[in-house]
Amino acid sequence: MNVIETSIPGVLIVETDVFGDHRGFFTETYNKPKYEAMGITNDFVQDNMSFSAQKGTLRGLHWQNPPYAQAKLVSCSKGKVIDVAVDIRKGSPTFGKWVSVELSAENHRQFYIPRGFAHGFLTLTDDVEFRYKCDNVYHKAAEGGMRYDAPEVNVDWGALLAGIEPVLSEKDTTGPTLADSNNQFVYGENC
Repeated sequence: MNVIETSIPGVLIVETDVFGDHRGFFTETYNKPKYEAMGITNDFVQDNMSFSAQKGTLRGLHWQNPPYAQAKLVSCSKGKVIDVAVDIRKGSPTFGKWVSVELSAENHRQFYIPRGFAHGFLTLTDDVEFRYKCDNVYHKAAEGGMRYDAPEVNVDWGALLAGIEPVLSEKDTTGPTLADSNNQFVYGENC
């Protein structure tokens, strides 16, 4: 396995070893000792999968506030997405900055997103299956989120969408900006 550091410390791209032959391929999607050796020491307790039927589906930007915050290890098992992590830890040197990575069934990459980050993705193909490993269980009352186009974050979805009108939920269309959100993360305290 290979781990790639991004421009935001702690946010990592994981490239799994893929062994292929005429039958197909095999890859380990998670191996606790190997991930711990790479610095991913979370105890993952919940696995989720989402399906997006249409290219241009944009989901995000979401998080769960403390004490139900979640670190995530995400991947795309069918299709292709651009995945985005935004640092929302107040006081962080990278507060409001974002990084993205292309995840696909072909490249087998994973994206590790620590607690204290908003998360979202944009589908680049139809029929996308997206998988999440989370280190805390979902708790509805802890939901947090901001508009996908929050101006103080300025994720460049326009370039990513390349003229495609995004397919959005009502929540993602009408959500607050980061400044007006219920974000409760403080750098170095509750992440």
